[in-house]
Parts: sequence; C-alpha cells; structure tokens
Amino acid sequence: MNSSVAQAVAEKAARTLTGKVVSAKTAKTIAVEITRVVKHPMYGKYMRRTTRLLAHDETGEAREGDTVLISPCRPMSRRKSWRLVSVVERGAAV
Repeated sequence: MNSSVAQAVAEKAARTLTGKVVSAKTAKTIAVEITRVVKHPMYGKYMRRTTRLLAHDETGEAREGDTVLISPCRPMSRRKSWRLVSVVERGAAV
C-alpha cells in the first residue's frame, strides 16, 4: 500500500511544464505562459494556443523573460496551483 502511494506521488511530481515568465510583479507569484501547437479538427491547419498559469515562487528567483519549469501542487489560492521547480534559462532583462 505504501509503495503505491509513493508511486502515485512520483508520477504526479514527474508532470512538469516548461514556459516563459510574463509577469513577476506580485509577491511569491509568477505568471507563466505555456505555448502549444494544435491541429484544427476540420481544416488541418496548425494553430498556436497559449495558456497563462500562476505559479508559486517562494524565493523570488524568476524574472520576466525567464524560461522556467513548473509542476502541479495543492491549490494555494483561487488561481495558483503550480509551483516553480527551476529556472531553465535566464531571459533578457525586460
């Protein structure tokens, strides 16, 4: 029983997304924009879709323009249920 719980936690922790920080103005919170490409169901054209997620940044290390890795966590507020794992690449100062 304990190993199945550990396995479920590991699977959940393994789910990460990579995105770009578009706002770091609030305390301990960053807005991350995730871009994906989807195919139109009827016409077949590929379209770019973006999603903005709020992530918890405890230390305040991420800045606007950075590429970051985020993973899901328990809800911390109404819209914030992701946490910052690491900064993958530093962006240019905006």
